[in-house]
Amino acid sequence: MKCPPRSVPPALLTLLLVSAALLVAACRTTTEPSAGNHPAPAAAFFHLTPLRPVTELLPIALAASPPQEQGDFRPPELMELALLDPTIKLDIRYATERNFLSTPLYSQGRAFLQRPAAEALVRVQRTLAREGYGLLIHDAYRPWYVTKIFWDATTPENHKFVANPSTGSRHNRGCAVDLTLYDLRTGAPIPMPSLYDEMSDRAYPTYSGGSDVLRRNRELLRQHMEAEGFAVYEFEWWHFDYRDWKSYAIQNVRFEDIAAAAK
Repeated sequence: MKCPPRSVPPALLTLLLVSAALLVAACRTTTEPSAGNHPAPAAAFFHLTPLRPVTELLPIALAASPPQEQGDFRPPELMELALLDPTIKLDIRYATERNFLSTPLYSQGRAFLQRPAAEALVRVQRTLAREGYGLLIHDAYRPWYVTKIFWDATTPENHKFVANPSTGSRHNRGCAVDLTLYDLRTGAPIPMPSLYDEMSDRAYPTYSGGSDVLRRNRELLRQHMEAEGFAVYEFEWWHFDYRDWKSYAIQNVRFEDIAAAAK
């Protein structure tokens, strides 16, 4: 569904605003500053109406337990990206209303990855800087309960864009990151073929539409990420899994509890 035109009569604009809650999917804009160590410019974001209100899904997810796993997993060692390299910018959408559920899911705008993945991402940042670009992080480690909310809130036809909580997400293992590029000179995000979290064909890393410039931007990000051991997810150009993800178990620790859990 397309966003309403920017210039509309006041009466029509009012009607559109009143009926917005009934839209199945829409794009919105906001001037709210991003969560994280650096504010990001106002940006459009994708939204859909959840199958059930997040206020109903949250207590169910918090009361549930992640799947039991068998294996010899490495001890978790989640590293905070902003502390490893301050030039990595954060726009943690799930700590704001600027996400596909229009509801904050995190109490803090922070980003963590397991140490090998975090160190690889820092190397990506440094090689990109030589070309005038930096990394803008939307999400990294994600507690399992949030994955369950995403699954329960999303219609079956869009489940390819969210992980099944019965198997967990690579985000839950601290080995996946959602990100894009920004211009080191201006600080502005680099245009890509789709919005972040957009549930459409434009999100596919193989999408052939859009301009040559947008596709080149997407491929630049992919090339640099793949050079350091990350693989793009087949339905989302912004989602990259680190090669060691199978070595880590599913985690369900909230950001504010990570330090205590490590001890």
